[in-house]
Amino acid sequence: MSMQSVAPALTFTPPKRNSLTHIPGNEGWPLIGRTLEALADPKEYVERSAAKYGLVYRTHLFGETSLTLLGPEANELVLFDQAKLFSSTHGWGPILGRLFPRGLMLLDFEEHRLHRRALSVAFKAGPMKSYLGELDTGIAARVAQWKAKPGPMLLYPAMKQLTLDLAATSFLGAEIGPEVDDITNAFVDMVAASVAVIRKPLPGTAMARGVNGRKRIVAYFSEQIPIRRAKGSGEDLFSQLCHATHEDGALLSTQDIVDHMSFLMMAAHDTLTSSLTSFVGELAAHPEWQDKLRNEVNALGVGPGEPTSFDNLEAMQLTEMALKEALRLKPPVPSMPRRAVRDFTFKGYAIPAGTGVGVNTLFTHHMPEIWPDPDTFDPMRFTEEAQRGRHRFAWVPFGGGAHMCIGLHFAYMQAKCFARHFLQNLEVSLEPGYAPDWQMWPIPKPRDGLRVTLKPV
Repeated sequence: MSMQSVAPALTFTPPKRNSLTHIPGNEGWPLIGRTLEALADPKEYVERSAAKYGLVYRTHLFGETSLTLLGPEANELVLFDQAKLFSSTHGWGPILGRLFPRGLMLLDFEEHRLHRRALSVAFKAGPMKSYLGELDTGIAARVAQWKAKPGPMLLYPAMKQLTLDLAATSFLGAEIGPEVDDITNAFVDMVAASVAVIRKPLPGTAMARGVNGRKRIVAYFSEQIPIRRAKGSGEDLFSQLCHATHEDGALLSTQDIVDHMSFLMMAAHDTLTSSLTSFVGELAAHPEWQDKLRNEVNALGVGPGEPTSFDNLEAMQLTEMALKEALRLKPPVPSMPRRAVRDFTFKGYAIPAGTGVGVNTLFTHHMPEIWPDPDTFDPMRFTEEAQRGRHRFAWVPFGGGAHMCIGLHFAYMQAKCFARHFLQNLEVSLEPGYAPDWQMWPIPKPRDGLRVTLKPV
């Protein structure tokens, strides 16, 4: 089947406002609804709404009346979506569509399946081994720089620069050259624009900067694709996609590659920056866990100058548990929007086609009936025994179902590789009495950059 023959999902208009009034909730002010309130403290807003209205409630965000469905059962219904009731295209589209159109997360059903299959070639064992080599070298060099200049550091901007640099080499190839700064700055502008309150690219706005950033990205990738194809198969992700094919053997179109590269680089960089910052912040706040993970890393028997292998990563089970707990506390995608393509029923409520619905990872990850003392960092929640009997959609930092993050294993690989070098070389701590202030939406980040102190081990 040619990809050009796969039609995009149907377009939808929101249901009439009075078709949702049987569902409890409060839509707030005209036009802006509850948007500013939700953005100010999304965790508190959702928890307060759930306490008042229950696990299904009506709200008004970003100019539209929509429903929030909460808890593991809602996650399973919407993310697993066995009945194909929900469109990701028309859920994420209003937020990301102008800047990251037709990224994998914005495709639906059969079209999504076909594109995901084509992209999966970039995440097979051979390319992953190449990525690990590049990541390992880059991480080791950066940690060595940090070790040479110990003392206070703002963790988030340092981590952001590291993940940008790593994305540039493992995704674009080491030979990207002087364009790298412009490319990474364009991505920063696009991500900032995706959650801007002003949704039109008016002069001087974040959206205008984001749209200009996308133009630069499109121009760069469009120029590079024929060059990469002429060179033959490179080991970076971009080169892999330039040679990837659909089921009929046709190469991905230039537009497909541009759209997928834009989206994958955004997703890989911003979510990983958030997660690694959260992970290191928790280790700084819990030195007993930092010691346990350092002992695990030292027990690998890998010298400071030696490369990291997949076997090393596999052996880092405590580290993986701590990473999972950091992802529970601060999931990199705190909420996930969809749009109903057909009428459906949930928790006794009839919900019409066209309704915007959202599930909330952050809420589920802090439900005390699932996670006792939910604000406490406790990696032991992720032992095999502790996970037995827990709802399979109680922990969903990578989504679920057909749209489960395609880069999940890449993310774990990079995070564990980072943990190995960091813990082997550095000790991290917080100033007494210091509590980082986190902004939880759209992607969690510490408002003050998260001040830590590094000391060589």
